Amino acid sequence: MADEQERRAPQVFGRYPYRAARAERVVALTFDDGPNEPYTSEIADFLDEQGVRATFFQVGACVRRHPETTARLLAAGHVVGNHSMTHRFTTYLKPGAFRREIDENQRLLRDHLGRTPALTRTPWLWRQPALLRMLRRRGLQPVSGVFCHPLEVFQRDGTAIARWAVARTKPGTMLIFHDGFDGRGGHRAETVKAVRLTVRALRAQGYRFVTVDELLGVPAYADQP
Repeated sequence: MADEQERRAPQVFGRYPYRAARAERVVALTFDDGPNEPYTSEIADFLDEQGVRATFFQVGACVRRHPETTARLLAAGHVVGNHSMTHRFTTYLKPGAFRREIDENQRLLRDHLGRTPALTRTPWLWRQPALLRMLRRRGLQPVSGVFCHPLEVFQRDGTAIARWAVARTKPGTMLIFHDGFDGRGGHRAETVKAVRLTVRALRAQGYRFVTVDELLGVPAYADQP
């Protein structure tokens, strides 16, 4: 019942996929609220060692602090998406404010990377019809996902986070971790630990790791053929 409710809820106001209908064991690892050092690079180092590519939904204010990290992720084959400019809930309450946040971050990422993201995840997975229409008018595909653990943002023990994440993963899942915290940085050592344990456990179960665009069959960037 919980999975059925989760499946339906994100689609009430328009397509905002949290999972792809796939029979094979594939999963997309996603990371929100970064870049945040040293944790984003620690995650990237591990993923590189494992030959895993992931999708990072990044906050513009954090990209300004760590532009070299974002560039490194792109160069390593990871996908970078738009996660707003400041990750402030108040931008949802002021007319036009969230639209400006998305536009500003699009320009920032394009200037830093030479690529314009075609994937976005709204902070706190906020959704409403006008917001989703605005994103699509900008050529952005909104992407939801399954949280790795309800308390991961509070840095519960990484082993517990990983155990929950593995239990929640099904073929086609987009698994959400946080390498930052609300666009402000923050301690993320337990997330790093959880990512390592989760990747090894899912691989032992026969899972293959893909990026969100691969999973959904959509472009990662607006300038991508």
